Amino acid sequence: MNNLNERDGQQIMPEEPNVFTAPLQRRSFLQLAGVSAAGLALLAAGCKKDRNDNPINGGVLLDFRDDVGILNYAYALEQLEAAFYVQVVTSPYANISANELALLTDIRDHEVAHREFFKNALKKSAIPGLEVNFSAIDFGSRDSVLATAKAFEDLGVSAYNGAGKMIKSADNLLLAGKIVSVEARHAALIRDLIANGSFADSTVVKDKGLDTSRNPAEVLSIASAFIKTEINVINLS
Repeated sequence: MNNLNERDGQQIMPEEPNVFTAPLQRRSFLQLAGVSAAGLALLAAGCKKDRNDNPINGGVLLDFRDDVGILNYAYALEQLEAAFYVQVVTSPYANISANELALLTDIRDHEVAHREFFKNALKKSAIPGLEVNFSAIDFGSRDSVLATAKAFEDLGVSAYNGAGKMIKSADNLLLAGKIVSVEARHAALIRDLIANGSFADSTVVKDKGLDTSRNPAEVLSIASAFIKTEINVINLS
């Protein structure tokens, strides 16, 4: 069993709107990735197992033997991203423009939707909520917030790219593809907010026009710096 390092610090997530019961406050510049009741039922059909992925000592278990584990892996990453953007919008950085706040609010709504999508689809098989650790982020600084957003979005895209080959169900792979395409749109926007025209530079789009891919071990190692909850991994070949 691989045990990811536990970090000190704790972040309490502020309250956020429920995107499934309340309308968005403004027209979103991106469309949600087909997160509908029909899509939710489709994903749930591939996750019928009712199992407890919560080991002792307050940690969580990601078992990569089947799609349930892979979808919980995606759920963990969406929890991290949603928590980050909720904090960004709740306490915006200094001198944020109305346009940037609106764009970051849209991204928050998408990430919360993704998180709730996986939570509802996985039902009793879902891992518990994760404790995040954002002590290294200066939420009052535009540079700090956007640099972290860039890191999270690039990490998320590479995580979905790396996990796609592990997904057994064609239906689940289709839905993962719909979500990663939205994450890639986020990544492109954040990169252009930092430096115009950098949306698809050589640091992420490699030879032959292919995006970066990371395996789950790499992704979780990077993400562990922002997650206090101990994450244990098994059956990751």
